[in-house]
Amino acid sequence: MVDPGKPDEIEELMKMFGVEPGKGPPPPSGPAAAPALAPAPDKGKPSAASKLEFEPLTPGPPGKPEANMDLLRDVNVNVKVELGRARLYVQDILRLAPGSVVPLESLTGDPLDLYVNDRLVARGEVLVINENFAIRITEVISPQKAQEK
Repeated sequence: MVDPGKPDEIEELMKMFGVEPGKGPPPPSGPAAAPALAPAPDKGKPSAASKLEFEPLTPGPPGKPEANMDLLRDVNVNVKVELGRARLYVQDILRLAPGSVVPLESLTGDPLDLYVNDRLVARGEVLVINENFAIRITEVISPQKAQEK
């Protein structure tokens, strides 16, 4: 970078680029002519690009790198099981009280949908184990099939 406090260097650079001090750049000569930005390098001197040297590339191990599942062990995900759905008016929701029954659109025996981070990943059936509800996975949903839904 040129120090703006040295006018002699600025004038030398302007002459090098074909611009006379105090005048604008010369007009292009021809339809596709571009002004010369730098003088041609001396053929006796090696250019800066020819001095660059790179280390040879070494091939990596063959095959796929193994996925390390330990990296994902502490990742939190939101898992949701959907038993069914219902559409209610706001006035019906305001009337809900303990003991109210909300009919669902799914039937007894219909598979439950299992969502991970709001993405459908599997379907299953309800189980009761030691007075706790559980789900037995009966179908794993492919990503293409999940996007169709």
